Amino acid sequence: MSAAPQFEPKIVAYVCNWCTYLGADLAGTARLEYPPNVRIIRLPCTGRIDFNLIIKALEVGADGVLVSGCHPGDCHYTAGNYHARRRWILFRELLDTLGIDLRRIEFAWISAAEGRKWQQVVTEFTEQTRKLGPYKELYATGAFPDVPAPETASPGAKSFAAESELREVCHKLLSEGTVKVVIGYGARGPVVVTRPEDADRLVWNNRCFSNLTAYLKRKEIKALGKAAVIVKPCDEKSLVELEKEAQFERKDAHVIGMACEGVGQPKCAHCTARTPRFVDVTLGVAAGPEPQSSPSPNRLAALMAMPPVERMAFWSDEFNRCVKCYACRQVCPMCYCERCIVDKNRPMSIDPAPSTKGNFAWHIARAFHLAGRCVGCGECSRACPAGIDLALLNISLHIAAQKNFGYEAGMDPKAEPVIGSYTLHDTEAFIR
Repeated sequence: MSAAPQFEPKIVAYVCNWCTYLGADLAGTARLEYPPNVRIIRLPCTGRIDFNLIIKALEVGADGVLVSGCHPGDCHYTAGNYHARRRWILFRELLDTLGIDLRRIEFAWISAAEGRKWQQVVTEFTEQTRKLGPYKELYATGAFPDVPAPETASPGAKSFAAESELREVCHKLLSEGTVKVVIGYGARGPVVVTRPEDADRLVWNNRCFSNLTAYLKRKEIKALGKAAVIVKPCDEKSLVELEKEAQFERKDAHVIGMACEGVGQPKCAHCTARTPRFVDVTLGVAAGPEPQSSPSPNRLAALMAMPPVERMAFWSDEFNRCVKCYACRQVCPMCYCERCIVDKNRPMSIDPAPSTKGNFAWHIARAFHLAGRCVGCGECSRACPAGIDLALLNISLHIAAQKNFGYEAGMDPKAEPVIGSYTLHDTEAFIR
């Protein structure tokens, strides 16, 4: 009886045109033997290797993905590989949170003169992937241990002391013509006030959940004239990031900061801010000292304690409930693209239908688009009608940005953003 044929993995390699591709060519001309399992896809630069390409390769049946380009300092386009390296650092953290098997993704620097290194990397990665077997765990479902659900509550409205002061300030701003509109909280949610006599509609209580800075990007609001916006200390971080990205000019808005003791949302448990810092006026006083550090989120810790296959099952179950309503996009103050990638159909990058692949692609793109930019307002999770804990992905990337680059979104107006910048000393222990 003949033995069963040995499993031969399919590996997709995204390589830089100027270095790794030439290194592979050198290996061929030098007659260096290596497994024929690799399908090479050549791109101009590692800076052009979109993270969705890695997921697409796994979706169409690849058992492993190799990403390779020029060594740092040798980029044909000067800094493409530096930017790629920073994105890879964050993207690996996101893939790990989702439960993708990181053993199936290899990163390496291979120059045009390193044909032998190409041979070595391909041979070792092929053998490693062969031992792992076919990749069947992508989008797998199944039983998994419970992850603590976000602790949400719908308490009765309890007004804070600064409510009357807030109404007086807004009445004065509108009466004097300092602003034309006030974006604030009403009894049933956000309200837009344009007349001084309507300032009494404004409230400040333990049900003021929304991050109102999201309304500043709307054309309808901009058309009304200079706006006053009410922000909590956590929401204020959005203004810092929007100003960095040239989406908001401080002179175009009057910012009213509210000292906050928490509004009972999951984010409040690890909030590090109680008093606004970059506002025109601060109302109220937060009781107690400001917290000095943020405790580790229990939900993320419970998730990361699972093996990858169970993490994948958890997210498969979560994302299968997604109906593609895009409420998460609409409430996010950092989502301001004129046309979202999910709305583009020439070419179609993400399936707009609520399918397993389309849902994963959308939520991966949404989370990574916010890498180093998310301020932790938690509105995505709160607004989701399917109850998907989307903030978990943002928390994982927030921690990754702190751990790898010492960066926290919205805290320092002068700090360079994580994506779009780089340093020569970014860690790269996982890159060969």
